[in-house]
Amino acid sequence: MMPITRDLIVRGARQHGPRTAVVFGDRSMTFTEVDELSSRLAHAFIALGIGRGARVALLVNNSLASVPVDFACVKAGVNRVPLNSRLSLDEHARMLEDTDSSHVVFGRDLADRAAELSARFPDRTFIGLETDAAGQSSLLDQAQSMPSDTPDVEVAPDDVILTLFTSGTTGTLKAAQHTQRSYAGICRNVLLNLLPATRDDTMLHAASLIHASGVFVLPFWLRGGKTVILPGFDPSTFLSSITEHRATAINLVPTMIQMLLERPDFATADISSLKSVIYGASPMPLATIERAMQAWGQHRFLQYYGQTEAPLCIAVLRPEDHTEDRLLSCGQPAIEVEIRLLDGEGNEVPQGEPGEIVIRSPSAIAGYFNAPELNADTFTEDGWVHTRDIGQFDAEGFLFLKDRASDMIISGGYNVYPREVEDALLTHPAVREVAVVGTADAKWVEAVTAVVVLEDGTVENDSLQASLVAHVGERLASYKKPRRVVFAESVPKTAVGKLNRKALRDELRDAI
Repeated sequence: MMPITRDLIVRGARQHGPRTAVVFGDRSMTFTEVDELSSRLAHAFIALGIGRGARVALLVNNSLASVPVDFACVKAGVNRVPLNSRLSLDEHARMLEDTDSSHVVFGRDLADRAAELSARFPDRTFIGLETDAAGQSSLLDQAQSMPSDTPDVEVAPDDVILTLFTSGTTGTLKAAQHTQRSYAGICRNVLLNLLPATRDDTMLHAASLIHASGVFVLPFWLRGGKTVILPGFDPSTFLSSITEHRATAINLVPTMIQMLLERPDFATADISSLKSVIYGASPMPLATIERAMQAWGQHRFLQYYGQTEAPLCIAVLRPEDHTEDRLLSCGQPAIEVEIRLLDGEGNEVPQGEPGEIVIRSPSAIAGYFNAPELNADTFTEDGWVHTRDIGQFDAEGFLFLKDRASDMIISGGYNVYPREVEDALLTHPAVREVAVVGTADAKWVEAVTAVVVLEDGTVENDSLQASLVAHVGERLASYKKPRRVVFAESVPKTAVGKLNRKALRDELRDAI
């Protein structure tokens, strides 16, 4: 039987005990220290009545405790539900309600949001990670008196240990579930296809560890590499941190690379230690990757194509394939991933024809929580996952993304679905009709663009534009706010009266 996630955590601690495992600011922890703290935290969970299968929401930002807390959940058999701190109060509330999470662990810097959620959910238990809450000692304080050995909890390969929210085709939240087995599969996927990490390697993380960046922690842990965590992404700090920590690997979304390119010291930064610049999560503008390679060298860059449902790599564009004729490709299939391209009837398309990308992989999720109809539409009984992306293979087996079967916008590496932005805008009294699409943007790759038809008698002006943007910001995450608002007399419709987003995108492309 293949080892599960808990096995890999224990193995890494045993093999690399005294070496530095995690760095945050001026503080660090060895493999042994991370392992022992994660065990103490796991015992603390159990003492609080949080046992195998319990769903615990984590409202935390990057910190020194990020890895120990995640590992503690795995050891205790707890299903952790990360809450992106950038989301709105209403979005957090929906996540708690949809997953029926019994407890919320929150960081000191998010205590105010935790208090707001507690007022809405008085039946849930809120536990401060570093700060006392409601007369209760912090989780870290409670852990100090607990045993440092791995708790004797029976776990199974199919136990769910991570529930990640992603947007559905209408903007509704989907709760994707990873198991002890599938998360170990992600570790193998990364080591086989992206990073054959060693004990001499250091990975620098600036993005939140609840996103794609977090999946690199376990492979580095298993191989004895170092994980350096920053509180967030600041281009200047990031460049200096590469030099300071002699980072060998980084993971960036295209927007981050664009922001680095804007720094005057980008080309002159000391990156001599850097071996791998990994990027993905959204399409990379050709001009951006060409500038980055010119400054830092083609040999460092690797692109991955993946989804929350099948991380991290469905396909990989390796450094040697970062050539003019292949830069628009997302690479060749990952080693242990099967890819089929299907037509609308579910048949494989002929060679060279486009079709929906359907994949099968050991790293694929076990399904969505409490969503039987969606599961039936997305997953087959023999393990295939419908990505809803449209792809096409060339003669050499390189995969090219041609379109998305959904209308999803990827802005700055974050998924935004038009419907949720439209629904927010339609609650504004000045809006009669609205359509939201993504438009090309040098920095964000795609900018959330709202085409608004106003109620009769409403005057178009800059103040109204600002009001509409702020209105969305009060209801949704800040990255979902329109970056452009265009006033129009009407929006294009199909022959049956449905919104024609393709026509609208074409109109805006010509106009912007």
